[in-house]
Amino acid sequence: MQSRTPDTQRPGATCERPLSAELASAVAGARRRAARDGDRQTDTAHLLHTLLESDPAARLAFDGGPAQVARLLGYLVQRTIGYGLRWSGTVEESGALPAGGMSGWSPAAVAALRRAHDRARARGAAQVEGTDLLAALVRDPGCRAVDVLHRAGVDTDRLGTRLGVWATSASNTCE
Repeated sequence: MQSRTPDTQRPGATCERPLSAELASAVAGARRRAARDGDRQTDTAHLLHTLLESDPAARLAFDGGPAQVARLLGYLVQRTIGYGLRWSGTVEESGALPAGGMSGWSPAAVAALRRAHDRARARGAAQVEGTDLLAALVRDPGCRAVDVLHRAGVDTDRLGTRLGVWATSASNTCE
């Protein structure tokens, strides 16, 4: 049973829709990954990394198939050994509003999780799914996750379109 008490450590915790098991695993994994890597904040690249690891539906959203997902994961793994070092010690802003009491999360990550909740609500879904978060990440062109997607050769406009179509069809099955 889920607590109705707001958890300020989990972005979007005050939303009435719970996270799917896969998305909850991704969010928790992103926090662990950021801590393990010595990053000051959990950012959108952490979220993308653990989302791809834990959510089969998110992986299926990529039209490049398993090879494209493997390439993405390769870039994300390199974050701590070279790629992404320019992010070390900096806060991911991307124009998002401040995290507002959600310490340990970048403003862009908080905004993405809130948009994922909004997307689930708009679809009439009982839970926030990983594809809701992926769609929210793709819609922030200034976030680190989109930087990784672009470097891995992902057409984020096309991915966003695919996710938008899926949201429409998924709304018919989630009630």
